[in-house]
Formats: sequence, C-alpha cells, structure tokens
Amino acid sequence: MSMSTPEFSVESLKMLLVVAFLTLTANLLATGTGFLAALPGMALIVLIGLVALLMGRLIPLDLPAFAYAMILAFALALPFSPVQAPFLAAVGKVDFLATTTPILAYAGLSIGLQTGKMKEVSWKLVLVAVFVFFGTFFGSALISQAVLSAQGII
Repeated sequence: MSMSTPEFSVESLKMLLVVAFLTLTANLLATGTGFLAALPGMALIVLIGLVALLMGRLIPLDLPAFAYAMILAFALALPFSPVQAPFLAAVGKVDFLATTTPILAYAGLSIGLQTGKMKEVSWKLVLVAVFVFFGTFFGSALISQAVLSAQGII
C-alpha cells in the first residue's frame, strides 16, 4: 500500500523533526551551541531534506532523495548563490558530527532488523567489510601522501 503525497509529506516531516531534535541534542552536547542558536540551520536542513524526499518521489529519475538533497544544498552554498552567506552562517552552527549520531543510530537499527539476511551472508560479510576498511584506509593514506608531497609539507 502506497501513501499519497500529502501523507508521505507529513510522515517524512515527522521523521525529519525527530532526527532534527536528536541532532540538536547531540549538537548541544558536543559543541555547547544552544537549541535556539542552531535552530535556523537545522530548520534549513529539515526543509532541504523534505524537499529532497518529495523530489525523489515526484521526479521520474532513478535518483535517491539523498542525491537531490546534495544538489539542493550544493546550489544554496555556491559562491555566486545570493543566499550563500546566510545559508552557510545558519547551517554552520550545526556540527557535522552531531548529524551523524541519528544516522548511525538508524543504520544500527536497520542492520539489527536484518540479522536473518546477515546470517545468510555469514563470513563473507566480514571478508567484504575487512576489504572495504583496508581499501578506505590505504586509499586515504595514498591520497594524503600525494597531496602533502605535492604541497611540500612532507
């Protein structure tokens, strides 16, 4: 059963408001920035998320809502955007790591609900994870080495 667009909008907004509250709480604990100071930036992030979710639902392209959110945020933050300065000033008060807390919690719940599928994959999942971790680590190290060498820092 599929939800109508107004129902989808309301349910998405409820979810985003819960995530916003968790993010503001994590932001307060991590940086000491008060709810009211970070609220305008969080409201912009929620608005971008809601518009991106609706775009993902209404635009007949095979792009996830995450891609639309990135495009919207990128367009607002471009140097020639007329709203760049106020947008960055507002969003800059929301710590990036504070936004990851609800994302990681959601990922943990999502994985926890799929333990049956994880059991089917068994040891292969661990092997893939090890290769991903090593690849990410060594890839980052190689890029860092190249950039720092090119700049003459090391």
